[in-house]
Amino acid sequence: MTVAAEHVKACCASVYGSATARYLLGERLHPGGAELTSRLIGALEAHGGETLADIACGPGASALQLARETGCEVIGIDLSPQNVADASRWAAEAGLADRVSFTCGDAESLPLADASIDGALCECALCTFPEKAAAAAELARVLRPGARLALSDVTVAGELPPELTTLAAWVACIADARSLAQIGALLEDAGLSVTRTETHEGALIDLLERVEVRVRAARVLAPRRSVPRASNGALSC
Repeated sequence: MTVAAEHVKACCASVYGSATARYLLGERLHPGGAELTSRLIGALEAHGGETLADIACGPGASALQLARETGCEVIGIDLSPQNVADASRWAAEAGLADRVSFTCGDAESLPLADASIDGALCECALCTFPEKAAAAAELARVLRPGARLALSDVTVAGELPPELTTLAAWVACIADARSLAQIGALLEDAGLSVTRTETHEGALIDLLERVEVRVRAARVLAPRRSVPRASNGALSC
């Protein structure tokens, strides 16, 4: 099944900006939670006074964590206006609005100047970008020489069956997920150098188990509502 790129983007922005997604996935919308985010932040080797970007930042939890742990200024970019509005509000409530800002933007055409960022964070979002090479090129464009990118993503081993290439599978981070080697090659083709890779399979398993529990709870509390069932595929993050 071929899914139009703009349709994929619109659906992902709508889904990941929804209350349902936050109920099922949590405020961070990605496996590993704050612990994996902290590990990625450490890999950035950022210093106070620098400017960092959180690409596809969702409702802003990781961007706020990034600011707290590094003392840096942070720009969060997300395609969902709802996420940007919520993230901006939470930054103000956390007393971080002077160092953390959020704006709507497409990862495949970032609203940032060339070589303007000292480091970038991108968590489990590359798999949802229809034009991954364009997104990788944009990351390379906005990073200053010597700057680091810390990226996590859902990865797959082998070819996906046709039933996992639908629009729903795109939104679920499955349809266009790549192998770890393919992601590395994609980044290097954009001019970035991959210095370290890790696998965190348990993080995805934990997230899927949590989603399953919340789906069951939703069915008990609202039995007349239709809630999609989560299943565990051959994925690692």
